[in-house]
Amino acid sequence: MSRHRNVRSMDYKEEYDGYDDVFGHSVDDEGCISPTDAQQWIYDRARGQQSIVNFMASNRDIQEEDEGRDDEEHEKERRDSESYQLPELPEEELARLLSCMDEIRSIVGDSVSEKRLVETIMHFQYDMTRALDSILNPAPQTAATASAKAPDKEASSAMEKGVGPRLLEKFTKPLAAPTVTVTPTTDRTNVKRGFEVNSPNIQSPVMSGRNTPEIGDEGRTPSRAGAKESQRNAQEMYQKERKSGKSHIHMVVIGHVDAGKSTLMGHLLFDLGNVPQRVMHKYEQESKKIGKSSFMYAWVLDETGEERTRGITMDVGSSRFETDNKIVTLLDAPGHKDFIPNMISGATQADVALLVVDATTGEFETGFESGGQTREHALLVRSLGVSQLGVVVNKLDTANWSQERFDEIVGKLRVFLKQAGFKESDITYIPCSGLTGENLVKAPADEKLLSWYSGPTLVNVIDNFRTPERSVEKPFRLSVNDIFKGTGSGLCISGRIETGVVCLNDKVLVCPSREQVQVKGIQIDEISHNSAFAGDQVSISLSGADISNISVGHILSDMANPVPVATRIRARIVVFNVRVPITIGFPVLLHHQSSIEPASIVKLKAQLHKGSGEVIKKNPRCLGNNSCALVEIETIKAICVEKYSDFKELGRIMLRVGGVTIAAGLITEIVK
Repeated sequence: MSRHRNVRSMDYKEEYDGYDDVFGHSVDDEGCISPTDAQQWIYDRARGQQSIVNFMASNRDIQEEDEGRDDEEHEKERRDSESYQLPELPEEELARLLSCMDEIRSIVGDSVSEKRLVETIMHFQYDMTRALDSILNPAPQTAATASAKAPDKEASSAMEKGVGPRLLEKFTKPLAAPTVTVTPTTDRTNVKRGFEVNSPNIQSPVMSGRNTPEIGDEGRTPSRAGAKESQRNAQEMYQKERKSGKSHIHMVVIGHVDAGKSTLMGHLLFDLGNVPQRVMHKYEQESKKIGKSSFMYAWVLDETGEERTRGITMDVGSSRFETDNKIVTLLDAPGHKDFIPNMISGATQADVALLVVDATTGEFETGFESGGQTREHALLVRSLGVSQLGVVVNKLDTANWSQERFDEIVGKLRVFLKQAGFKESDITYIPCSGLTGENLVKAPADEKLLSWYSGPTLVNVIDNFRTPERSVEKPFRLSVNDIFKGTGSGLCISGRIETGVVCLNDKVLVCPSREQVQVKGIQIDEISHNSAFAGDQVSISLSGADISNISVGHILSDMANPVPVATRIRARIVVFNVRVPITIGFPVLLHHQSSIEPASIVKLKAQLHKGSGEVIKKNPRCLGNNSCALVEIETIKAICVEKYSDFKELGRIMLRVGGVTIAAGLITEIVK
């Protein structure tokens, strides 16, 4: 059939000749529907409108609230309201009257005349709840209820005389009714309109006039009482769920490349029973085939093919084990200088650190003195807030368990770590061998080591680390470390909760994009939970999230207290070793949590004394090695930051240039 048919000259009999489905036949029934029967299925506009009119006429209950009041009553009420004057009352009673009128007006608007409003309030002795109920739910006009709609004789006579009703010494109300607290005053111009609601069942801020937001208003700042209540609840939840079991810490393992970090921790996990014997046997056979049998323990954490082929750690490996008093999340950081950004990402999640050094002759000096990563890693973790450090002198068996070699290494490290900001009491030195397993879990058995060492094993040192205080009472903050597609339809992110608490079905903000999402699932170590707290490394499933608005380094924050977003910050930095002095306009890479953003130093505010923090020189022209200064830094893109004084977890930054960390600092002010 042609698409463009000549419908005017069409012969409909020929057109439909031979068709079985003729108009008027049912699909399932061969019986024909007569035109009379078909009329009942055809809509008639006139008949439909008439039916609606009949329906409305027969249902007189469907009417507007003000229907039935004629124009004369409206006009009379308007004239009464315009000419009505407030009664002359004592200042205290007038304050109560104006307060009640203001609050009722904020609810009912101008739909009630001022005369009726005053009469009702005074009839109920300034009880705002009962007066409002009477106005919103008027009783029918009958002989029995006529007195309820007008003031009684005593109140009317009092109004005529210009004297208000007597003050009630005690209000008798139901238990849930709010208590009215009035502020008396003798100056009408300074009357404080409003009242405080104090009830065991109601928590609301002080109402202060018609512009007081309602309970459901968006953007309302929560009251201080509500904030304290949420803090108290967060602390109670944390005490109930976490204090009963073992404390949880995150430990990062750092050190120069080839110091034996992965082998050390792989052997530790095997000795603790976290790696099955058959898996260890498989790694042993596979490593022997490629001629690297010593890598068998390192493969426990180095799982990718490229890491195993090259024999180095490239990304942060994660595992979990338990000691007598601790649940430890292990973060194995890469030691190669090319992967320092990955190491920083792992260190931002850590509570404590293990610094692994190679005791082999010449190897320690390479990592510590000749531009190796031992110094840089120690400075980085201290700048990121890690204060407890375990120094593992690894591969000491290659030096025949020499005490002199151990003391030489400890002596050099002790001076440097003190300069880096570590306290002597927070550092523990342990001689070990990651390959043989000496002094890891069990007490040392080698007689040469036993002859001079009687200290703790590596597991004992880890078990004795102090658990940091968790900022569960602060607003929720989570730093996004990874984004992936979950098993369901939603998007999943993983990261560390820096502060606060998050529960299922909570609505949170993704900053800096300010996208609102909802938490649909929480997992810790692949186990589902209903809530998670500050310090937890979690995976969260989100609904309503657009993957284009979420990136690594973004912050999930509380709806009522979102994280600040800025492009310019003021920070107090400590400059390490720089080849070129830092001047205005100096380009850097700013590391903050998991985010890396290009930035530049736009102002040198002052040079400070490293010890006391006093200003040595204002507006210096440049900054050299080992100097401390107050600077302003501007980023190309907006980043989520917090002042160090408010949120220590989000108030630290790193500055790197050309693959080298040149400075670390604390955010003192957000300039926006």
